[in-house]
Amino acid sequence: MVPLTIGFLIAGPVSGILSDRYGSRPFATAGLLVSACSFLLLNALPIDFAYIWFASLIFLWALGAGMFFAPNQAGVMNSLPGNQRGAGAGMLMTFQNSASVLSIGVFFSVIALGLSASLPGHLYSGLIAQGVPSNAAHAVAGLPPIGTLFAAFLGDNPIKLELTRLGVLQTLPHARATYLTGRQFFPRLISAPFADGLHLAMYFAAATSLIAATASLLRGGRYVHRTESLSEEIGEGLTGAAVAADGLAATEGVSR
Repeated sequence: MVPLTIGFLIAGPVSGILSDRYGSRPFATAGLLVSACSFLLLNALPIDFAYIWFASLIFLWALGAGMFFAPNQAGVMNSLPGNQRGAGAGMLMTFQNSASVLSIGVFFSVIALGLSASLPGHLYSGLIAQGVPSNAAHAVAGLPPIGTLFAAFLGDNPIKLELTRLGVLQTLPHARATYLTGRQFFPRLISAPFADGLHLAMYFAAATSLIAATASLLRGGRYVHRTESLSEEIGEGLTGAAVAADGLAATEGVSR
Protein backbone atom coordinates (compact mmCIF):
# COMPACT_ATOMS: atom_id res chain seq x y z
CA MET A 1 0.00 0.00 0.00
CA VAL A 2 3.07 2.30 -0.07
CA PRO A 3 2.14 3.73 -3.53
CA LEU A 4 -1.10 4.96 -1.94
CA THR A 5 0.81 7.11 0.55
CA ILE A 6 3.22 8.37 -2.10
CA GLY A 7 0.34 9.50 -4.32
CA PHE A 8 -1.22 11.47 -1.47
CA LEU A 9 2.13 13.08 -0.58
CA ILE A 10 2.57 14.26 -4.17
CA ALA A 11 -0.93 15.38 -5.11
CA GLY A 12 -2.11 16.89 -1.81
CA PRO A 13 0.36 19.78 -1.39
CA VAL A 14 0.57 20.58 -5.12
CA SER A 15 -3.20 20.72 -5.63
CA GLY A 16 -3.59 22.73 -2.42
CA ILE A 17 -1.12 25.37 -3.63
CA LEU A 18 -2.70 25.57 -7.08
CA SER A 19 -6.25 25.75 -5.70
CA ASP A 20 -5.27 28.82 -3.66
CA ARG A 21 -4.52 30.58 -6.93
CA TYR A 22 -7.11 29.17 -9.34
CA GLY A 23 -9.90 27.99 -7.06
CA SER A 24 -11.00 24.59 -5.81
CA ARG A 25 -13.45 23.58 -8.53
CA PRO A 26 -11.12 22.40 -11.35
CA PHE A 27 -8.78 20.39 -9.12
CA ALA A 28 -11.40 18.80 -6.86
CA THR A 29 -13.55 17.84 -9.86
CA ALA A 30 -10.61 16.45 -11.83
CA GLY A 31 -9.46 14.48 -8.79
CA LEU A 32 -12.86 12.79 -8.46
CA LEU A 33 -12.86 11.90 -12.15
CA VAL A 34 -9.38 10.38 -11.83
CA SER A 35 -10.58 8.35 -8.83
CA ALA A 36 -13.59 7.09 -10.78
CA CYS A 37 -11.34 6.00 -13.65
CA SER A 38 -9.00 4.18 -11.25
CA PHE A 39 -11.92 2.21 -9.78
CA LEU A 40 -13.00 1.14 -13.26
CA LEU A 41 -9.43 0.13 -14.14
CA LEU A 42 -9.13 -1.88 -10.92
CA ASN A 43 -12.12 -3.87 -12.13
CA ALA A 44 -10.10 -4.85 -15.19
CA LEU A 45 -7.43 -6.56 -13.06
CA PRO A 46 -7.61 -10.36 -12.96
CA ILE A 47 -7.94 -12.08 -9.59
CA ASP A 48 -4.32 -13.30 -9.77
CA PHE A 49 -2.80 -9.97 -10.78
CA ALA A 50 0.78 -8.78 -11.10
CA TYR A 51 1.62 -6.38 -8.28
CA ILE A 52 3.03 -3.66 -10.55
CA TRP A 53 -0.42 -3.07 -12.09
CA PHE A 54 -2.13 -2.97 -8.72
CA ALA A 55 0.51 -0.57 -7.37
CA SER A 56 0.10 1.69 -10.41
CA LEU A 57 -3.68 1.84 -10.06
CA ILE A 58 -3.74 2.58 -6.34
CA PHE A 59 -1.09 5.25 -6.98
CA LEU A 60 -3.41 6.73 -9.62
CA TRP A 61 -6.32 6.63 -7.17
CA ALA A 62 -4.23 8.37 -4.52
CA LEU A 63 -3.32 11.12 -6.98
CA GLY A 64 -7.01 11.69 -7.66
CA ALA A 65 -7.94 11.61 -3.98
CA GLY A 66 -5.12 14.00 -3.12
CA MET A 67 -6.28 16.36 -5.87
CA PHE A 68 -9.74 16.37 -4.29
CA PHE A 69 -9.19 16.53 -0.53
CA ALA A 70 -6.89 19.55 -0.18
CA PRO A 71 -8.78 21.87 -2.61
CA ASN A 72 -12.15 20.75 -1.26
CA GLN A 73 -11.15 21.51 2.33
CA ALA A 74 -9.71 24.85 1.23
CA GLY A 75 -12.97 25.65 -0.59
CA VAL A 76 -15.02 24.86 2.50
CA MET A 77 -12.83 26.89 4.83
CA ASN A 78 -12.61 29.86 2.44
CA SER A 79 -16.40 30.06 2.30
CA LEU A 80 -16.61 30.70 6.06
CA PRO A 81 -15.99 33.94 7.93
CA GLY A 82 -12.97 33.95 10.18
CA ASN A 83 -14.91 33.62 13.42
CA GLN A 84 -16.67 30.45 12.18
CA ARG A 85 -13.77 28.50 10.71
CA GLY A 86 -13.08 26.60 13.91
CA ALA A 87 -16.63 25.26 13.99
CA GLY A 88 -16.50 24.63 10.24
CA ALA A 89 -13.29 22.61 10.55
CA GLY A 90 -14.87 20.56 13.34
CA MET A 91 -17.97 19.81 11.29
CA LEU A 92 -15.87 18.96 8.24
CA MET A 93 -13.77 16.43 10.17
CA THR A 94 -16.89 15.00 11.83
CA PHE A 95 -18.51 14.33 8.46
CA GLN A 96 -15.30 12.86 7.01
CA ASN A 97 -14.69 10.50 9.93
CA SER A 98 -18.34 9.44 10.04
CA ALA A 99 -18.33 8.78 6.31
CA SER A 100 -15.12 6.72 6.58
CA VAL A 101 -16.69 4.45 9.18
CA LEU A 102 -19.99 4.25 7.30
CA SER A 103 -18.26 3.41 4.03
CA ILE A 104 -16.83 0.19 5.48
CA GLY A 105 -20.31 -1.10 6.24
CA VAL A 106 -21.63 0.08 2.87
CA PHE A 107 -18.84 -1.60 0.91
CA PHE A 108 -19.15 -4.89 2.77
CA SER A 109 -22.90 -4.77 2.15
CA VAL A 110 -22.33 -4.26 -1.57
CA ILE A 111 -19.78 -7.10 -1.63
CA ALA A 112 -22.29 -9.29 0.22
CA LEU A 113 -24.88 -8.57 -2.50
CA GLY A 114 -22.48 -9.79 -5.16
CA LEU A 115 -21.52 -12.83 -3.07
CA SER A 116 -25.09 -13.85 -2.29
CA ALA A 117 -26.00 -13.77 -5.97
CA SER A 118 -23.44 -16.37 -7.07
CA LEU A 119 -21.86 -18.04 -4.00
CA PRO A 120 -24.67 -20.55 -3.24
CA GLY A 121 -24.63 -21.90 -6.78
CA HIS A 122 -20.83 -22.24 -6.81
CA LEU A 123 -20.81 -24.00 -3.44
CA TYR A 124 -23.59 -26.38 -4.41
CA SER A 125 -22.14 -27.37 -7.79
CA GLY A 126 -18.61 -27.69 -6.37
CA LEU A 127 -19.70 -29.97 -3.54
CA ILE A 128 -21.89 -32.12 -5.81
CA ALA A 129 -18.89 -32.58 -8.11
CA GLN A 130 -16.93 -34.00 -5.16
CA GLY A 131 -19.59 -36.57 -4.31
CA VAL A 132 -21.34 -34.73 -1.47
CA PRO A 133 -25.05 -35.67 -1.20
CA SER A 134 -27.50 -33.12 -2.53
CA ASN A 135 -29.16 -32.32 0.82
CA ALA A 136 -25.78 -31.72 2.51
CA ALA A 137 -24.55 -29.60 -0.41
CA HIS A 138 -27.74 -27.55 -0.23
CA ALA A 139 -27.23 -26.97 3.53
CA VAL A 140 -23.63 -25.81 3.04
CA ALA A 141 -24.64 -23.57 0.12
CA GLY A 142 -27.15 -21.86 2.41
CA LEU A 143 -24.46 -20.52 4.75
CA PRO A 144 -24.53 -16.71 5.18
CA PRO A 145 -22.24 -15.07 2.59
CA ILE A 146 -20.66 -12.70 5.11
CA GLY A 147 -19.84 -15.60 7.45
CA THR A 148 -18.25 -17.47 4.57
CA LEU A 149 -16.25 -14.37 3.56
CA PHE A 150 -14.88 -13.75 7.05
CA ALA A 151 -14.10 -17.45 7.43
CA ALA A 152 -11.88 -17.12 4.34
CA PHE A 153 -10.21 -13.99 5.76
CA LEU A 154 -9.51 -15.78 9.05
CA GLY A 155 -8.12 -18.89 7.37
CA ASP A 156 -11.03 -21.11 8.44
CA ASN A 157 -12.89 -23.66 6.31
CA PRO A 158 -16.65 -23.67 7.00
CA ILE A 159 -17.13 -26.61 4.62
CA LYS A 160 -15.15 -28.84 6.99
CA LEU A 161 -17.22 -27.74 9.98
CA GLU A 162 -20.58 -28.15 8.22
CA LEU A 163 -19.82 -31.49 6.59
CA THR A 164 -18.52 -32.82 9.91
CA ARG A 165 -21.64 -31.58 11.70
CA LEU A 166 -23.88 -33.20 9.09
CA GLY A 167 -21.98 -36.49 9.36
CA VAL A 168 -21.10 -36.48 5.65
CA LEU A 169 -17.34 -36.01 5.81
CA GLN A 170 -16.80 -39.37 7.51
CA THR A 171 -18.63 -41.20 4.72
CA LEU A 172 -16.51 -39.78 1.87
CA PRO A 173 -13.34 -41.42 0.53
CA HIS A 174 -10.23 -40.24 2.35
CA ALA A 175 -8.72 -38.52 -0.70
CA ARG A 176 -11.92 -36.59 -1.37
CA ALA A 177 -12.38 -35.61 2.27
CA THR A 178 -8.78 -34.39 2.42
CA TYR A 179 -9.27 -32.29 -0.72
CA LEU A 180 -12.52 -30.77 0.54
CA THR A 181 -10.95 -29.73 3.84
CA GLY A 182 -7.58 -28.69 2.42
CA ARG A 183 -6.25 -25.28 1.45
CA GLN A 184 -7.16 -25.43 -2.25
CA PHE A 185 -10.83 -26.34 -2.69
CA PHE A 186 -12.56 -23.69 -0.56
CA PRO A 187 -10.42 -20.65 -1.61
CA ARG A 188 -10.71 -21.52 -5.29
CA LEU A 189 -14.43 -22.15 -4.96
CA ILE A 190 -15.21 -18.72 -3.49
CA SER A 191 -12.76 -16.72 -5.63
CA ALA A 192 -15.21 -16.13 -8.50
CA PRO A 193 -18.16 -15.11 -6.26
CA PHE A 194 -15.85 -12.86 -4.23
CA ALA A 195 -14.66 -11.27 -7.47
CA ASP A 196 -18.31 -10.62 -8.43
CA GLY A 197 -18.90 -8.84 -5.12
CA LEU A 198 -15.67 -6.88 -5.40
CA HIS A 199 -16.46 -5.77 -8.95
CA LEU A 200 -19.89 -4.60 -7.82
CA ALA A 201 -18.26 -2.57 -5.03
CA MET A 202 -15.82 -1.00 -7.51
CA TYR A 203 -18.65 -0.01 -9.84
CA PHE A 204 -20.49 1.48 -6.87
CA ALA A 205 -17.37 3.48 -5.89
CA ALA A 206 -16.94 4.73 -9.45
CA ALA A 207 -20.59 5.80 -9.60
CA THR A 208 -20.41 7.70 -6.30
CA SER A 209 -17.19 9.39 -7.45
CA LEU A 210 -18.94 10.57 -10.62
CA ILE A 211 -21.88 11.90 -8.58
CA ALA A 212 -19.44 13.76 -6.33
CA ALA A 213 -17.62 15.12 -9.39
CA THR A 214 -20.91 16.50 -10.70
CA ALA A 215 -21.59 18.20 -7.36
CA SER A 216 -18.05 19.62 -7.32
CA LEU A 217 -18.44 20.94 -10.86
CA LEU A 218 -21.55 22.86 -9.80
CA ARG A 219 -19.75 24.71 -7.03
CA GLY A 220 -18.86 28.35 -7.62
CA GLY A 221 -15.57 29.72 -8.80
CA ARG A 222 -12.75 30.89 -6.60
CA TYR A 223 -14.21 32.52 -3.49
CA VAL A 224 -12.65 33.71 -0.23
CA HIS A 225 -14.92 35.12 2.45
CA ARG A 226 -13.95 38.72 3.26
CA THR A 227 -11.87 38.81 6.42
CA GLU A 228 -11.19 41.92 8.41
CA SER A 229 -8.51 42.57 10.96
CA LEU A 230 -9.38 43.58 14.49
CA SER A 231 -8.19 47.14 13.89
CA GLU A 232 -10.44 47.44 10.83
CA GLU A 233 -13.40 46.14 12.81
CA ILE A 234 -12.66 48.63 15.62
CA GLY A 235 -12.24 51.46 13.11
CA GLU A 236 -15.50 50.63 11.37
CA GLY A 237 -17.21 50.39 14.75
CA LEU A 238 -15.94 53.81 15.82
CA THR A 239 -16.93 55.31 12.48
CA GLY A 240 -20.41 53.84 12.79
CA ALA A 241 -20.73 55.16 16.34
CA ALA A 242 -19.63 58.64 15.22
CA VAL A 243 -22.15 58.67 12.37
CA ALA A 244 -24.88 57.55 14.72
CA ALA A 245 -23.93 60.26 17.22
CA ASP A 246 -23.96 62.94 14.50
CA GLY A 247 -27.35 61.77 13.34
CA LEU A 248 -28.71 61.82 16.86
CA ALA A 249 -27.35 65.33 17.45
CA ALA A 250 -28.88 66.55 14.18
CA THR A 251 -32.22 65.03 15.11
CA GLU A 252 -32.16 66.69 18.50
CA GLY A 253 -31.28 70.05 16.91
CA VAL A 254 -34.19 69.82 14.48
CA SER A 255 -36.61 68.92 17.25
CA ARG A 256 -35.48 71.91 19.27
